[in-house]
Amino acid sequence: MSDYRRTNLPGGTYFFTVVTHNRAPIFINEWRVEVVRQAFCKVMAVRPFQIDAIVVLPEHLHCIWRMPDGDADYSSRWREIKKAASRQIDTATNNRNERMVWQRRFWEHAIRDEADWRKHMDYIHYNPVKHGLANRPGEWRWSSFGNAVRKGWYEASWGADEPATIIGMNCE
Repeated sequence: MSDYRRTNLPGGTYFFTVVTHNRAPIFINEWRVEVVRQAFCKVMAVRPFQIDAIVVLPEHLHCIWRMPDGDADYSSRWREIKKAASRQIDTATNNRNERMVWQRRFWEHAIRDEADWRKHMDYIHYNPVKHGLANRPGEWRWSSFGNAVRKGWYEASWGADEPATIIGMNCE
């Protein structure tokens, strides 16, 4: 049994990395990414939270959530998102009745301040470029980068080069 203790900040803002089982490239087409999007919508309708940024790559995703005041239960939300997506993507189960879509755990980081938030926003939006999936963040369609540009958080041309804020950062 692990002694790992998750951060518990009611109303906090968190960065997450969630990885597919054995890093299998599962999210490789519009339908599978839409399955994940619908899983998020389903859970958010019952257990609200705000997504500041998200990127879905073939074998993992990153996102930043803002939890409601007084609420820090992101783990049960992730459980329900993973279950909802898994049911649509893979019907086969193992001996523990698990579908082999996601790794069992996920990684979280509590955002400390505005600079930390910005650094993780940059990391999320630059990730498709980092992995060689796009030349610029705006080319990757399964990202919130376009929304961030519309909100004025980025210039559309941002990310042609690795931002200084994330050099050496690894949240994979």
